[in-house]
Amino acid sequence: MQTTEHKVICADSRDLSFLPAGSVDLVVTSPPYPMIGMWDDLFALLNPEIDAALKAGAGREAFAMMHAELDRVWEELFRVLRPGGLACINIGDATRSLGDGFRLFPNHARLIAHCAGIGFTVLPSILWRKPANSPTKFMGSGMLPPGAYMTLEHEYILILRKSGKRSFLTTAEKLARRQSAYFWEERNRWFSDLWDLRGVKQALKIPGLRSRNAAYPFELACRLINMFSLKQDTVLDPFWGTGTSLYASVASCRNSIGVEIDPGFRSLLPADWKAIVSALNRHTALRLESHTAFVAERRAAKQPLKYRSRQYGFPVMTRQEQEIVFSRLESIDGAGEGVWRATYRDWQDPGSRGSPRPPAESGN
Repeated sequence: MQTTEHKVICADSRDLSFLPAGSVDLVVTSPPYPMIGMWDDLFALLNPEIDAALKAGAGREAFAMMHAELDRVWEELFRVLRPGGLACINIGDATRSLGDGFRLFPNHARLIAHCAGIGFTVLPSILWRKPANSPTKFMGSGMLPPGAYMTLEHEYILILRKSGKRSFLTTAEKLARRQSAYFWEERNRWFSDLWDLRGVKQALKIPGLRSRNAAYPFELACRLINMFSLKQDTVLDPFWGTGTSLYASVASCRNSIGVEIDPGFRSLLPADWKAIVSALNRHTALRLESHTAFVAERRAAKQPLKYRSRQYGFPVMTRQEQEIVFSRLESIDGAGEGVWRATYRDWQDPGSRGSPRPPAESGN
């Protein structure tokens, strides 16, 4: 039996002094995007001079001041991350007509420059392609050159690391790493620099809450958590929003901490967690089903699978996959104000009621 703990804290992410230095293994988050109109009011609350700059049409000055507020968050993240810990930050660039005309505001480049300056190692990023639903692929002068502009259909997932590679020194740490492995075919799909995943937009009709929120999809958060952390690690989202990172952490057997300046977002948490336990387990079941399909395709093509999972008996491609153990979520229960505790069993544990079991394959 394993447990994880999940906390939602109402606080300003520019001050995470309630978190000890080096206490977080992974950050998965998406901040408010500077110079996107839906976030103007929030940035104005953080610094009233931003509102004055926007009203005066001073776009460059507003852009700089918005990022100055976010810089304080990135500095806090650097402090709370463990050596070797990673921050995955989803951010998009902005286009806007303000003052000196239409222009691009390169949020991702500004964020990279600051984070590199405070000590983060910048790793290759992911281009998250979000195809527009509209057939219109330009803005500006229509079919008349040269005054049209491309529509942005992508965002960035920046990958930043604190210090060097994470160390795994004890026998327990090395075993936890092996049991948290992903499949070979998942690695090939996930570690591409281009992801095609649909974004999620939600209208939040809760009194006193921000009227609009943009959330990345559950699959995006799950991928990042499984790529860059171990089971039982702690995942932090300093811009918790609708809680996608929390749900992905629960599904992936990680601890999580969500920080959100707007207390109204807590009301989005389910009153009865039992209703979503099976939905979260379905994510793990789909990974196993996908692997079973991959094995069948390899066999049909008479391509070898040289190794076998010790826990489940099915074939795998590499030695590193042999000790994968998936965790089946059993329950989620309240453990205090803004705190929940999740319990798990190994996916094929006989005490794990109703767990779907991946078929044991014979031969290659």
